[in-house]
Amino acid sequence: MREFVRGVRLGVDVGQVRVGVSICDPDGILATPLVTLARDLTSEDDRVPTDVAELLRLVAEHGAVEVVVGLPVNLAGRHGPAAVHATSYATRLADVIAPVPVTLTDERMSTVVASRRLAERGVRGKRQRAVVDQAAAVEILQSWLDAQRRRT
Repeated sequence: MREFVRGVRLGVDVGQVRVGVSICDPDGILATPLVTLARDLTSEDDRVPTDVAELLRLVAEHGAVEVVVGLPVNLAGRHGPAAVHATSYATRLADVIAPVPVTLTDERMSTVVASRRLAERGVRGKRQRAVVDQAAAVEILQSWLDAQRRRT
């Protein structure tokens, strides 16, 4: 197990249509929403998709020391098609942003929790769809940060 290194981290919620991105403070205490990116599924294998290129730009802009990508494990703890897709995305991202590490973390229910929290705050419909990916990325990163704190 690695020692927690101080620094900004990005959280990523990979979807078929959008990618939610969150960011935390250098001390790893609080994750906040950053941006929602449109997925670029049209890119050939030899070209970097625009969403991955934008994540590279965000890593550089914010001086991120790590990117935490949600791994959608199903409720039984198995890796279905969504987990395979997220793993593939994380691998491609890791190749592009190296040497900055990419970490996969269990994100079971992150979108459900994010949607529920937004609804509790009165954010519904189209407004909710616009920010739910960022909110899910916040859930992913915050859960990961909290788990790191419990280990130390």
